[in-house]
Amino acid sequence: MRAMILAAGRGERMRPLTDRCPKPLLPAADKPLIVYHLERLAAAGFRDIVINHAHLGEQLVNALEDGRQWGLSITWSPEPAGALETAGGIRQALTHLDDGTDSPFLVMNGDIYCDWLIQPHTLATRDLAHLVLVDNPPQHPKGDFVLTGNRVATQSGEASALTFAGIGFYRPSLFSELIVGSAAKLAPLLRDAMTQGRVSGEHHTGRWEDVGTPERLALLDAELRARHPD
Repeated sequence: MRAMILAAGRGERMRPLTDRCPKPLLPAADKPLIVYHLERLAAAGFRDIVINHAHLGEQLVNALEDGRQWGLSITWSPEPAGALETAGGIRQALTHLDDGTDSPFLVMNGDIYCDWLIQPHTLATRDLAHLVLVDNPPQHPKGDFVLTGNRVATQSGEASALTFAGIGFYRPSLFSELIVGSAAKLAPLLRDAMTQGRVSGEHHTGRWEDVGTPERLALLDAELRARHPD
């Protein structure tokens, strides 16, 4: 199974740190956020990884190169200034992710920290996506989607929602109607698939952090240093 790490965002909430460094390269406990993903993907048996980039993308390429130091093969998917949003970025890179059989691939946000057990996932025949959901963090108390059994749906009434972790498995056909090189958001595609009953999911109850601000990065840095002191 192939995997993609999303690393093209500007990181506005992380400024001024991201004025000089792409957010996935910001360190927590002296290790770039994106390297935690690479190490865990390699340990799970993944080998072919696609990473998109836009803002300060040359720093990512120079730092990670072709991925061989982790036993990986990285393919780079450059995007124009301003990037292409999540779905647009995936569509841009689809030729590197689609094996021609509409088999699912894994996509992870490059600016999260999560101890979810990375492993390949086989989607049910009709499903277009499988999402990892987490408990709602303080900065996102209303959540995103409702999980009933293993089915994901949009919020309805008083049903309790969970937050999308930025980790999902997708079939290439989910993006087939998008135009290559055009910006597109992921949420509308997922909501449409949910109305068709074609999205499964799971609830991860372990450690997860959207490292979206300098304050949250500092807290994660302190946590990891306390967990693994020199």
